[in-house]
Amino acid sequence: MNTNPDAVSEVTPEYIFTLSQLDALNPAVFSANVVTSGGFMQHFATYKDVPSLGDRYTWSQGGYPYDFFSTIYPNAVKEIGEVIRAVSNKPENVNMLSAARVWRVLMMQQITDFYGDVPYSEAAKGYSETIYTPKYDKQSDIYADMLKELDEAASSFDASKATFGTSDLLYNGDVTKWKKFTYSLMLRVSFRLTKVDATLAEKWVKKAIAGGVIIDDADIARIEYSDAPKTINYNPFTYALVSADYGVNNGIDNKEGGKFAKTFIDHLRNTNDPRLNAISIVWKNGVADTTASIQKGMPNGLIGGSAPAGFVTYSEPNPKTLLKYGAPYLVLTNSEVNLLLAEASIRGWSSGNANDAYKAAIKAALGQWVLYDATAGAISTAKKNAYLSNNSLSGTTFEEKMNQIHTQFWISVFPNEIEIYANWRRTGFPKLIPVNVPGNLTNGTIPRRLIYPPSEESLNVKNYADAVSRITGGNVMTGRVWWDKQ
Repeated sequence: MNTNPDAVSEVTPEYIFTLSQLDALNPAVFSANVVTSGGFMQHFATYKDVPSLGDRYTWSQGGYPYDFFSTIYPNAVKEIGEVIRAVSNKPENVNMLSAARVWRVLMMQQITDFYGDVPYSEAAKGYSETIYTPKYDKQSDIYADMLKELDEAASSFDASKATFGTSDLLYNGDVTKWKKFTYSLMLRVSFRLTKVDATLAEKWVKKAIAGGVIIDDADIARIEYSDAPKTINYNPFTYALVSADYGVNNGIDNKEGGKFAKTFIDHLRNTNDPRLNAISIVWKNGVADTTASIQKGMPNGLIGGSAPAGFVTYSEPNPKTLLKYGAPYLVLTNSEVNLLLAEASIRGWSSGNANDAYKAAIKAALGQWVLYDATAGAISTAKKNAYLSNNSLSGTTFEEKMNQIHTQFWISVFPNEIEIYANWRRTGFPKLIPVNVPGNLTNGTIPRRLIYPPSEESLNVKNYADAVSRITGGNVMTGRVWWDKQ
């Protein structure tokens, strides 16, 4: 009969959904989170030339500017599309369909925030509809549809119907938690509109808050990983850091020449931030030392391609937390949500108290490191209280309060560099000083977007050209996406 006994003729949506959850967090982690976003946001630094795009806005080889674009479409986006098609016409699978729609929004927001106009409505339809050259939807249209998708998904969840159950790595099919995640993601999406359409942003922010968002530790959206038996079981951020840069535990043989950046470490030290000990170490005689007084960030913008003097004395990620294979991946936290609620309050979009939300965010962020390791991530009550008492929302103007809120965002949402980079472009906080080295690609300014891959220029010619024509300056990193209005 010429039938392949190992082939599958029908999609099992539960299996594909699990795979999409894993693949959504895996693509180009090192390039997207560390080399580009992490460097732009001055959390990470390098002295080497090849991974210097985020550090000093220079680039000579490799796919760092477009790795995220070229890895997530053929994997996670395609997979979630298969799930949606498999469950769409079965009313009893409404929870599966709703979760899949929400998960697709999470991925597509990351893609469009990096690049601007991208394939969206026709994305990943090569197999199902033979669309091999998808159009690039305008980002304004993408955002409108993402909000619609979240709104419809949130209202469609039904606790009496079947779920993905244990195939759902995020919440094990808990419909109540999925609804909070959906409205929290709506809050994130809505706030992206503040510069381009504040009225529309306010409308959706209020809807998200009214729906119920993640404000407690128990509802944090996270995926748990383990240190065995295969690499797919590892936290992808950790695995990327270890395999790409920090695989030799001596502080010297860092493959990509990476360390924590001076801007980041200086801020944590100057504010007596107790997270410093959980995040950062310095190698001393082969031992990882977390002593706050010796932590030292490496400057961004080093040139010459050689390690600076005393390279071993610069801080790098803590092996017991950030480099722990079994650490969880925090997708969306109550710390992030509470910081956005604080902003909603100072804008007059919420009746909640801004300072209460701000303190709740810091408290949650200080506590989340025990999720990485109960010992290495533990911060004493005394240190938490001291930091909270010294970091109230004390600004008197809107601008001052925004600076405080989003400087905390820059710290508290770490290591989700993709979201931190997007939020910084929206708010402008914290006030980072860009580097300006010879040969940089942005005239000494922090890039505002990543560039489309050259494969699109040759394989999707017309749609690529249409999208590029809508970017000021063309397919360049100084162009701004639609919501990043100057």
